[in-house]
Order: sequence, then structure tokens, then C-alpha cells
Amino acid sequence: MRVWLDGGLREADTARVSVLDRGLTVGDGVFETVKTVHGRPFALTRHLDRLTRSARVLGLPDPDHDEIRRACAAVLEANPMPLGRLRITCTGGHGPLGTGRGGHGPTLVVAVAGTARRPDSTAAVTVPWTRNERGALAGVKSTSYAENLVALDRARQLGASEALFGNTAGRLCEGAATNVFVVLDGEIHTPPVTSGCLPGITRALVIEWTGARETDLPLDVLQRADEVFLTSSLRDVQALHRVDGRELPGAQGPVTAEAMRVFDERSGRDLDP
Repeated sequence: MRVWLDGGLREADTARVSVLDRGLTVGDGVFETVKTVHGRPFALTRHLDRLTRSARVLGLPDPDHDEIRRACAAVLEANPMPLGRLRITCTGGHGPLGTGRGGHGPTLVVAVAGTARRPDSTAAVTVPWTRNERGALAGVKSTSYAENLVALDRARQLGASEALFGNTAGRLCEGAATNVFVVLDGEIHTPPVTSGCLPGITRALVIEWTGARETDLPLDVLQRADEVFLTSSLRDVQALHRVDGRELPGAQGPVTAEAMRVFDERSGRDLDP
């Protein structure tokens, strides 16, 4: 396995980042996870735009899109695989211990690993912790990911693959690594970005391609929705067959099935929509 680190390809087992890198010491970094299909990234332009928005919130320099595109191409050429998980990470770079940034400039790492197509449906549980829709990092894809890991560990203990959060106002927000959609009376709804959710790339495409509505939703909508599905860069559109103790009939309902079909068709026609 070869990765890109600060300007060139390196062997993964010998590539080194400083122990004083701010991504390690204080979580000062942003990242994107991009699906790759036969060596080509999906929706890379949208991912790079979101990476830049996240970096600006943290006060990091704007990522160099041209360099990242070169890095992605080099990593994908060096590591051929039919379906991959491409990870782009930008951190504050080597700095002093504490909160101040050093003058060494940011760190850029691009790596890829193989993955498998997700099952058509899965289970999710709600968790007792909340997203802070007014927090400094609301909507930012930050390397400070521990909160999500704790939630995902709880979900796995309960036999689910995803943890669903409400926000501090008791409204439906998002999954630990996904966005969530519900079907009510045949219409698709998803929480607005003002709920504190990550503005997901797949989320945006599903809204554009299916006409889904951004709606402020109570958390208990999960107990009465006709259908529920998740979206993410690696899951695409994935139905939920269980939420907490509630079984949802069938592998996926008709509206979810159509959303899955539309997404597969449209994403297959254009790898950078």
C-alpha cells in the first residue's frame, strides 16, 4: 500500500507524521472520505469544496485542490481496486504542544483502502447524546471524531451499524457517519443543515435527484415514519429495516427503493456530478 504524504508517494508502513502534528495532539484537522470506483473518485469536486469550507471554519489554510487531485490520482494508480475508500486528511501540521499553531504549514495525507458494497438494508439505534446545532464545529467534518466512535460502539453493542443523534432542541439531526431521511405519506424528508447535521455529499445529491424536502423533524418521527433510509459516501442510499426496537416492513419500502434506483443510475452516469 502506498500513500501520499506532503508532496509525494510513500510506502504506508514507512510513511511518518510528526508526533507533534496538531492533527494528533489537538485534533486540529479536517478530512473527506470519497468513494472510488475502478480507480476513479466519485463527486471529488463536491468533496474538495466541503473540505475547504471545513478548513476555513478551523482557520486552516485553504487546501490546494490541484495538489489533492494529483495526490488522489497517484494513490489510486498505485493501489488499483474495484471499490475503494479514499481518505483525504488535512491537519494544522507540526506545532508546539498546546493550542498555538506552528509555522511549519499544514500536513496532507491521502490514502485508499478497499471496501465492499454495503448491504441493501441495516439497523440503527438512537443514542442518548446530542449534536450541538450551535457548536463551533456544527456541519464540519473534523478529525476530532471521538464522539462518533463512542456512539458507533454503542450501536454495535446493540446489534446496529449506525447511531442516530438528536440535537439539543430534541429534533432529528443525523447519524454518526450518515445523514438520515424519512418517508412520510409518500414524501421524502431530511433534517435541514440548521439542525447541526453535516451537509453530506450524498445527502445533497439525493435532495437534488429525488426532490426530497429539508424539514425540521422531531426525533420521535423515527417511530412513525413509513420508511427510513441513510445516506453517505460509502453507503450511497441504504434502507433501515430496524430503528431501535421498531421493525420496518420489508428490506426497503417503495420510496426508498426508488431513491436507491435513481441514485445508482445517476451516479453511474456521472462520476463528478
